[in-house]
Amino acid sequence: MTRALYPGSFDPTHFGHIDIAHRAARIFDEVIVAVYDLPRKNLLFTVEERVALAEQAYKDSKNIRVASFSGFTVDYAKKVGASVLVRGLRLFSDFEVEYRMGLANKKLAPQIETVAIMSDLQHIYISSSTVKEIAELGGDVSEMVPAFVADALTTRYAFLRNQRNAAG
Repeated sequence: MTRALYPGSFDPTHFGHIDIAHRAARIFDEVIVAVYDLPRKNLLFTVEERVALAEQAYKDSKNIRVASFSGFTVDYAKKVGASVLVRGLRLFSDFEVEYRMGLANKKLAPQIETVAIMSDLQHIYISSSTVKEIAELGGDVSEMVPAFVADALTTRYAFLRNQRNAAG
C-alpha cells in the first residue's frame, strides 16, 4: 500500500487543493491531507478550524483522510508511514519553491519521494491568499471554495470587522 502525504496550511481549503488531493487519491492507495499547525503565515483560521473545513471537503472520499501535524513534514510522513509527499504546482514560480523544498526533504529523508501534480487549468489562479483577500472585501468566492468554506469566511470576516469597529 502506498500512502501519500499532502501537506499544507489549507487556510482555507479551496477547489485547487481539493482537485490535487482527489487526483493524488487516484494514484495512491491513501492520501493524508496534513494541515500544518504553525506555518509562517498570518492565519485566518485555527488549526482545528482548518482541519474541520478540510474534513468536510473530503468527507465523501474513501481514501483521503485529514490530520494536523507540527514539526518537519518528513518526520510526520515517517510517523504515519507515508512514502510520498504530494505537492501542487500552479505557476512557474511554484516550481522553484517546490523544487528546493523537495531537495531539502530528500536530504532529510531519502526514502520519501516528492511528487508534484500540476493544477488543473480551471484552478490555476486560485490561492488561499487570493480567496481571503476577495472574501475580506465582500467579493464572491463561490467558484473558488465549497459553500461551507465561503460561509466560514463570511462569518470570520464579519467577526473581525465587528471587533475592529468595537475597538476603534
